[in-house]
Amino acid sequence: MYTVTLGEFAALAAASILVGFSKTAVSGANTVSLAIFAAVLPARESTGVLLPLLIVGDVLAVRTYRRHAHWGTLWRLFPAVAAGVVVGTVFLLWAGDAAVRTSIGAILLLMAGVTLWRRRTAARADTPTAPTAPTASAVPAVPAAPVVPAAPDTDGAGARLKAGSYGVLGGFTTMVANAGGPVMSLYLLSAGFRKLGFLGTSAWFFLIVNVAKVPFSVGLGLIDGRSLLLDALLALFVVPGAFIGKACVDRINQKLFERLVIAATVLGGLQLLLR
Repeated sequence: MYTVTLGEFAALAAASILVGFSKTAVSGANTVSLAIFAAVLPARESTGVLLPLLIVGDVLAVRTYRRHAHWGTLWRLFPAVAAGVVVGTVFLLWAGDAAVRTSIGAILLLMAGVTLWRRRTAARADTPTAPTAPTASAVPAVPAAPVVPAAPDTDGAGARLKAGSYGVLGGFTTMVANAGGPVMSLYLLSAGFRKLGFLGTSAWFFLIVNVAKVPFSVGLGLIDGRSLLLDALLALFVVPGAFIGKACVDRINQKLFERLVIAATVLGGLQLLLR
């Protein structure tokens, strides 16, 4: 087992609680876990320790949202994600701990930037436009027909190109740093997924992708007996984290929490880059 102090184990336990919490409440919380694991453990090996814990959280998420996946989107994404995972594996073959630590720090900052951009874009889209004054010739309004929610935008050449680019980037970031969440969240939101479809599709996506990453991580020596012993202890904290997330999801001040998560992610990324 990895030799860690009591304080370091407490930090890993708190990060494991956040892993479970992120799967059932706020996905952005997981980026804080990445920074903590990479700061406490050797950065390269930390990805192998974290992966089984993510799978535990994915299983809990799939149990909750398994019936709401959009499988057409998943099948469209998987080939590109596989290519990204292969590229990430090749990178990890030659990258030392310093290079992986720098990469994780840069990826965390990139994901924080993506999240901020996504929030700003969503805020602009939600800003109401000023009403126009009625003209004298205005015709009395006729009640509009009920709007039928559109299906996710996953067809067409543009949609396929978008899925391919997001898939490669998501596969690379998830293999190198277990940080594919913000990339895939951005893709699913841009494709027009509603809440349940978003949660169900992302839950199945990360369970399948993370399980598929296990042989690569074992082959790279990132998952071994030592890491699994530590995982066996830390998994005990993932489960209550998931239940806390389910209990608190409707009570969280979402904007404040997201700001704290982004700030912690930026600080964690800078700490890894400057370490």
